[in-house]
Order: sequence, then structure tokens, then C-alpha cells
Amino acid sequence: MSTKTQRIDAATLLSIVLDEDSFQSWDSQPQQPVLNESYAADLNTARNRSGTDESVITGTGLIQGREVALIVSEFNFLAGSIGQAAVKRIVAAIQRATAARLPLLAGPASGGTRMQEGTLAFLGMVAITDAVRRHKEAGLPYLVYLRHPTTGGVMASWGSLGHITVAEPGALLGFLGPRVYQALYGEDFPEGIQSSENLFRKGLIDAVVTPQELPALASRALQILQPAQHPDAFPAPTGRTAFRNTEDVWHAVQSSRNPRRPDTRMLLATADDALPLNGTGQGEKDPGLMLALARFGDQRCVVLGQQRPRHPDTASLGPASLREARRGMQLAQELGLPLVTIIDTTGAELSVQAEEGGLAGEIARSLSELIGLRSPSVSVLLGQGTGGAALALLPADRTIAAQNSWLSPLPPEGASAILHRTTSHAPEMARQQRIGVDSLCEFGLVDHVVEEFVDAAARPREFCHELGAAIAAAISLAITIPAADRLERRQKKFHDLGEAAR
Repeated sequence: MSTKTQRIDAATLLSIVLDEDSFQSWDSQPQQPVLNESYAADLNTARNRSGTDESVITGTGLIQGREVALIVSEFNFLAGSIGQAAVKRIVAAIQRATAARLPLLAGPASGGTRMQEGTLAFLGMVAITDAVRRHKEAGLPYLVYLRHPTTGGVMASWGSLGHITVAEPGALLGFLGPRVYQALYGEDFPEGIQSSENLFRKGLIDAVVTPQELPALASRALQILQPAQHPDAFPAPTGRTAFRNTEDVWHAVQSSRNPRRPDTRMLLATADDALPLNGTGQGEKDPGLMLALARFGDQRCVVLGQQRPRHPDTASLGPASLREARRGMQLAQELGLPLVTIIDTTGAELSVQAEEGGLAGEIARSLSELIGLRSPSVSVLLGQGTGGAALALLPADRTIAAQNSWLSPLPPEGASAILHRTTSHAPEMARQQRIGVDSLCEFGLVDHVVEEFVDAAARPREFCHELGAAIAAAISLAITIPAADRLERRQKKFHDLGEAAR
């Protein structure tokens, strides 16, 4: 597939992605290392062939009116290879973008580091990686568009560090170049493994998009990742902390299991904007969790949402879902965005694979990262909240709950089976264990209830709009907590649970 992909040069990509006549170059004449005659001839040929003076072009431009810094590879210049002069150009561009507080879009297309320059060129990947790290530590977006082909040291450094990483269709992407593999092992690398489409299936990149689709995607991402100029004012929540449910808690349990009840997917579909991300970025993708950048009103956030299986035999939340959740936590922390977690789960996956995949450890690590998260956070009880899978996404500055949601260590049937050796006492156990929203308010866990005088399943879109407004209001309250007090307040909330009810 990758051999049929037609490469586009850097100038063509810039003309497609940027607003007309908006590109301004940051490049000065490169200072090449001491050359031998053969390498000097290679460089001269590369300049004539590519029309550029190095393998990367840097500068600034507008994408649908938004200013961005850019680093774009020119593959026609010595296969886009990165030598010492290119390293200096890339690092300087990243540092300039950081100083100007500009988002950065990288478009690598490279065979890796430049063999003519040996180890010094290879070591330059460390300097580039450090510059990217500092840019991200400054809370600035770093977007990557992987182009055909990207391999070697470039793929193993600045090509794989994006907050969001997308790739062009049919691109060859991987650490090991096919020619190297063939030379080492005397056979071709298996077809399709290093394609952008396969990387998407494996959860290594977020999307496969054409160059023509990139401007709209980048603009949407930046609209969420960058602060609004004039934030909307949100009204205070209309629900009550001291909530009393007129229905029996068993009614809530049954309502939460209605297959027509709105889920995370529908909530994101009714948000003001939502940009789905894909997988852990480490070769795993689990349907049990949705990760997205989203905007509710003018409140931007990272969303981690548990997704109810569409079919009863689909696996529950597994270790990969929690690793994907931790990717979302890291995104929120690096970008200074609020984190919203949506809880709606029948429980964690119970299988040999889940045990060997470290499920218990992933729950523990998720809990640890959430309770220590520096970003503002909101958790949402949307439906069923069973066991460790629910607990793993629960800690937050503020918690809101749908009226017919609930939280318990086991489903009521499971608690009944343990204590009574039958599931027939499930309604009684639901009441006894105080799993309903009114009890969760009394305990001090839930701060706001989104009421369901009419069951959410009967009016799903309207309910999602109401829940979205509640999320926006909760975010607006969470971000007012002083950063210096955030962790202590969160700790106190969970240390003091139940004190008011005693």
C-alpha cells in the first residue's frame, strides 16, 4: 500500500494547510558541518532537486485564521534526513514557538537521521525531544501530521510526541525502514504492518486524514486546546446538593440498565464540539472507553467516558481502557485543561487476559493519578457505577450525577449472592448499601444532581443538553479553586466522606 502513496512536497503541503499568503519563513542559511567532497556534492544535488536549502522548513502561518508555528519536512532533500543543521533549525523553531506561546504543527516525512553525518546527527534527536518537552511543559499544543514515509530516529523522537497525532492515508510509518529490514534479514517486511491505517487500528495514532482535511481538523483541535477570548458565563447549577429521590433506588438501578438510556457517545454528539482521540498511543485500543477533546459552551476539556457495550457479549472495561484513560489524564495536565470523567459501567473485565494485563494495578494507578491531578476535574455519574471500574474514574474536584445513576462495590445481584446465596434480594441490597444518588449527596460525594422527572431514556437528546450544561457549570466552579489549594481540597473531600451523614 505505502509504495503506491504519492508524496507531496513541503511547499504543496503548506499551500493546502495554510490560509493563502500567510506563511512567513523563520529560516536562515544553514551552517553545514565540515564537508567532504562527496557529501558536499550530495547537498548541492539535494538543493537543486528540492528547491530548499535543508530537509525541513520552519515558520509561522494561519490555519483558518489561527496562528501556528510549523516544522515541515522536505523529503526530496536527502530523503528528509535530519543532520546537524536541520537539528539546529528545528530546535530554534520550537523554542521560538514556545517563547511566542504559539501552538506547533509538525509534518515529518523522513527516513531518519543523516547517515553522512553519523553519530552527531543521531544525537540531535535528544535536543529536538527536549525542545518538544519544554514546549509541552509550557502548556502549549503540539500537533503531529505524519507523512509518507516517516521512519527511524524521526519517528522515534519528534514524530511520536504529539498531543494529537494523525497521518496521511497509506503512509509508511514505523521505526524500522523496510530497506534496512530487507538488508538485515533477506526478506521483505510484512505488508501493511507499517501503514497509517494499521497504526490507527492499533491505537497508535488518532486519525487518518488527507492533507485537504487537515486544516479543519487542526482548527477544531486548536479551538478546544486554546483558551477562548471571551468565555461564556454559566449560570449556577439548578439542582440540589441535599437531593431526595421520590423513587425507590431499585427503580434507578432498572432505569440505568435501559438500553435506550443516553450514553457517553450521545453526550459527546450533543456537545458544542467534540474531537475523538484514539487508543493509548502505545498499541492498544479498547472499546470500553472513549477519549475526546470537547467543548461544552465555552468550557474546554478532556473527556474520558466509559462506554456501555452495544452487545451483551462485548468485553467490559479492561486494562487497556484504563491506560487510555491515563493518556487523557496526561493530556489534561500537560495542556492545563479541565478533565471530565464519565462513569457508566457494569464493572471491570473479568478474564485471564485482564488479570495478566494488570487490571488491578491499572485501577490503582488511575486512582492515584486522578487524586493527584493538577488540572481541574469533574466526574459524572451517568448510569451504572459498578466496582473498581467505576471507582477508577471517580476522584474529582466536583461530582455531578444523573438522578437514576448509582455507585456500589458490586451490582446489587452480586451483593445479594454473597450475603444470601441468591440474587433475589438485589432490591433489598440496593437499599441497604445506600447506592442511590440521594445517599451519595448525603455522604458529600455528589455536588449536583441532574434531575430525571422524565426518564432520560424517554428524552435522550434533551437530557444530554441538560447534562452538558451541568458539566459546563461544574467546570466553571472547578477552575475557580486556587491551584495551590486544589489537591488539599480534593483530599479533604474524600477523607471526610460520610462525616455529615453520621
